[in-house]
Amino acid sequence: MRELDGAPRLEVAGPAAPERVAVLSVHTSPLAQPGTGDAGGMNVYILQTALDIARRGVAVEIFTRATSSADPPIVPVAPGVLVRNVVAGPFEGLGKNDLPTQLCAFTAGVLRAEANHEPGYYDIVHSHYWLSGQVGWLARDRWAVPLVHSAHTLAAVKNAALADGDTPEPPLRAVGEQQVVDEADRLIANTEDEARQLISLHHADASRIDVVHPGVDLQVFTPGDRGAARAALGVAPDEQVVAFVGRIQPLKAPDVLLRAAARLTARFSRLRVVVAGGPSGSGLQAPDTLVRLAGELGIAGRVTFLPPQSRDDLVAVYRAADLVAVPSYSESFGLVAIEAQACGTPVVAAEVGGLPVAVRDGVSGALVRGHGVSEWADAIGGLLERRSGAMSRAAVSHAAKFSWSRTVDGLLAAYGRAIGEYGVTHQRGAASALASRRNGRRWTMRLGVRA
Repeated sequence: MRELDGAPRLEVAGPAAPERVAVLSVHTSPLAQPGTGDAGGMNVYILQTALDIARRGVAVEIFTRATSSADPPIVPVAPGVLVRNVVAGPFEGLGKNDLPTQLCAFTAGVLRAEANHEPGYYDIVHSHYWLSGQVGWLARDRWAVPLVHSAHTLAAVKNAALADGDTPEPPLRAVGEQQVVDEADRLIANTEDEARQLISLHHADASRIDVVHPGVDLQVFTPGDRGAARAALGVAPDEQVVAFVGRIQPLKAPDVLLRAAARLTARFSRLRVVVAGGPSGSGLQAPDTLVRLAGELGIAGRVTFLPPQSRDDLVAVYRAADLVAVPSYSESFGLVAIEAQACGTPVVAAEVGGLPVAVRDGVSGALVRGHGVSEWADAIGGLLERRSGAMSRAAVSHAAKFSWSRTVDGLLAAYGRAIGEYGVTHQRGAASALASRRNGRRWTMRLGVRA
């Protein structure tokens, strides 16, 4: 495993540097609003890393499944970055667990897009989530280029920490994840913890894993005027505000926050909870569950529900809050925690997954072991009582270590290793690889197949 922390900034140069990267994100578009449907931290990750990679002079093309007839085939996002919307299956009525039935159609769309260019158009494939990994595996073999894969989450990890009322990940996902781990040339893990899970659960080769922390836009997420932020949200200056930002689903455990808040009302007479996000996953089955729970707990008047927020509006939510809560049952990293701290807001988070990396316990916030309501009430109450300017400053300082530029340093280094290793392990030079791809192209075209 290669850990990025403590290493000098990495620059990729020479023959191993890619000129164009094909990024695959089957189940969710990087252009979707985070906090809606299946859109979340992965969407932010893909878009922000693509933008930074392009600023380094490497072109990025992102393939995602079209979800509307209005989606144009190609969306230029920024110089060097475009999104290709691939038609694969009906635009409506398909959940994430239905998408394996559309992987053939999606793969055909990806291969057809490449077939419109000269062989060797893409230098590397980077797939995100196991569905994309299945497509990337085939594209890698067809184009004779290396595959880099980011799992983001793993079925076995999620199933081991299911919340009440949540739906287990299907067995086919675990099978698919194992195939992708076996086939990928390099694996990107968000944290050392995720790297260990890849090794213990999927027997991944440790030498093929690169640990690269996600980042935060430090130009957008900054400390600011709390009073102005509260005024924008309609929150009173003297209220003690705890915010939850994310998809409303059992996995993210917003109910734990509400139950803890109900225990704290006698202690904090001006307590307010702000929930920003929309239903997703299992939460779609009963989207009003959280609203009803607030009523049952007798705190409906203390809870403000907001729809998913744009980046600029999200900054106001973070700045307005005294604390941000991340009570997830499973979290591979926790971008919300880093974004909040970058705005100077301490975080109380579950001690799971990558959150112990995202939050410095006792310095920039607090970590809570388990999801007991009493433990969460104690942690939130303790931070509200002793919150200081020092903790806010420590939060900003900690978040500053997680820039997207640093993330992309790690990704480009991993790409360079993948390209270099691929040439050695496949024992062919660039010329023979290119000839092979051209021969394959002629063979498929003779059969009348575009892909």
